[in-house]
Amino acid sequence: MDDALLLQVVEKGHGILPLFAWLSPSYPVGCYAYSHTLEWAVEAGDVADEKTLVAWLRDQMTLGFGRNDAILLSHAYRAVAAGHEAALVNVNEFALALSSSAELYLETSQQGRSFLDATLAAWPAPGLRHLDGEVAFPIAIGMAAAAHGVPLPITLNAYLFGLVQTLVSAAIRLAPIGQTAGIRVCAALAVTVQGIAQEAINLSLDDIGGATFRADLGSFHHENQYTRLFRS
Repeated sequence: MDDALLLQVVEKGHGILPLFAWLSPSYPVGCYAYSHTLEWAVEAGDVADEKTLVAWLRDQMTLGFGRNDAILLSHAYRAVAAGHEAALVNVNEFALALSSSAELYLETSQQGRSFLDATLAAWPAPGLRHLDGEVAFPIAIGMAAAAHGVPLPITLNAYLFGLVQTLVSAAIRLAPIGQTAGIRVCAALAVTVQGIAQEAINLSLDDIGGATFRADLGSFHHENQYTRLFRS
């Protein structure tokens, strides 16, 4: 966090403490059950070591769901901050529709619903409301951060780095890398995360797109994998 942003947080009384709870592995969203196609990538041989994991994750973050999630989160954040309910509903529906397979739809909607329900129960705020039906995960994070006054740039960086850490944890359980290598992978992707967060904050919904076709198709193959540790 640069000095100007830190000063803004202190002066306005914004707290970032909720992010530590919301993005903790202990928060009851079930993130440990999903690998976002990484399990298939390991099975197919696309991810076999530290180097290939870094390449796979960087593509996922810059060319796929990481960048898209950051844009969606930003728009959900602004909709809540402005009290624009119709815009919030629309961006949530868009986020859900972007899921390229049933498994990835389940991943984002189950985590989003679980996150919102848990946060409403434990971290209520006047601006945080119940959203009927299914909720995409980045939308739920954006809603909570806006309602609690957590600055958007900090939220984006924390959310994106949380995605990286979750997938690295999955990679360690899938055994192509060990724990020390996993830490190195997270460190290697820190600059990538910061770049995406800085870019996405100013992008429109028309800027959403992706080019991770092999990974998207891999999510279909994962449904029929003979052995599976993860739900996606």
